[in-house]
Amino acid sequence: MAETDPKTVQDLTAVVHTLLQQMQNKFQTMSDQIIGPSDDMSSHINDLEKNIADLMNQAGVEEIEGKNKIPTTCNS
Repeated sequence: MAETDPKTVQDLTAVVHTLLQQMQNKFQTMSDQIIGPSDDMSSHINDLEKNIADLMNQAGVEEIEGKNKIPTTCNS
């Protein structure tokens, strides 16, 4: 590492700039890997919500003002 040790302030600045750029690139890559699948996850969640709504309709359960309501035809 002696060959890459900075000798001047300008050399140190260049080394720090290079390290920061490498860190930024790695951070961006990791962010893309984490954030990228969210679009796919959103579509899965939307499909799941639609399937639940379809099942609720088939079962005769109504959704009123964000709350589930069992039809009054069930006398138990």
